[in-house]
Amino acid sequence: MKLLGIEIGAPPKDRGTLGRLLERNKALRDVFAADPRLAKQLLRLQKWQSKRLMRSHDDLHANPRYRLAVEFFFNELYGADARRRDSDMIRVQRAMERLLPREGLEALCLAVQLETLSQELDAEVARALPDTGGITVARYAEAYRSTGRRADRERQIALTSEIGEYLDGVVRKPMVRGLVRLARGPAHAAGFGLLQEFLERGLDAFEAMHGATEFLGTVQARERRAMERLLAGTADPFEFDASERRKKQGAIPG
Repeated sequence: MKLLGIEIGAPPKDRGTLGRLLERNKALRDVFAADPRLAKQLLRLQKWQSKRLMRSHDDLHANPRYRLAVEFFFNELYGADARRRDSDMIRVQRAMERLLPREGLEALCLAVQLETLSQELDAEVARALPDTGGITVARYAEAYRSTGRRADRERQIALTSEIGEYLDGVVRKPMVRGLVRLARGPAHAAGFGLLQEFLERGLDAFEAMHGATEFLGTVQARERRAMERLLAGTADPFEFDASERRKKQGAIPG
C-alpha cells in the first residue's frame, strides 16, 4: 500500500522518503484546522479508541510481563508529545541518521508509518461519525464500516506487529541495545531527546517481556477479529459483553 507514492510496510531507505512521511504525518495532525467541530470530533475519537484498546487488552495490561508493552502501543500512538516528536524528527532528521544505530532509526521510521496511516483512517472515521451525541460502539462501528479501506486496516494491524518484531529483535542484540543507550546524551544535545526517550520506552517494554511472540500474536489475532466483526456488522464487535459474562462466570477474559 502507498501513501503519497511511498510504500508502507518497509522502513524508508532514503532521506527523501523519511522526510515526506514526516511532513505528511505532521500535516495530518492539523487536517481539521479549518473545522473546529471536526477537530474536536477527531480528538474525542482518538481518546475513545485509546480507551477501547486498553479495555480490549486489559488482561494483558494486568500481566506485569506485558504491562509496559500495552502502555507503549496503546498510549504512545495518541501521546501528548506526538506533535513535538513530529517537529523534532523533521528538524533533526540528519542528526538522527548520524547518531542512532540503523536498527533504532528504522524502528522509529516504522512508528512514523503506523502513525501516518492511523491518522488518515481516524480522520475518515471522524468525518463519518454523527454530528451530535457521544461516541458509542454502535456509532463507531457504523462509521468504521462506511469508510471501507479494508486493506489499509489490515496493514495497520500488520504494522503494529512489524514494529513489535523489530523492537524485539533489537533487544536481543546487546551491542545494538548498548548503542541506543550510548546515543542518549548526544540525542538530547542534538535536539531529539523526546524521540530517543520514545525509542527507549519501546525497547524497555520489549526487554521486560523476555520474548514478544505470544504478546504480538495475541494482539494481532484480537484486532483482526475485531476488524472482521466491525466490517461484518456483528453486534458487540469488540466482544465487551461476552467478556463481562466470562468475568462473572469466573473465566479468564480475552
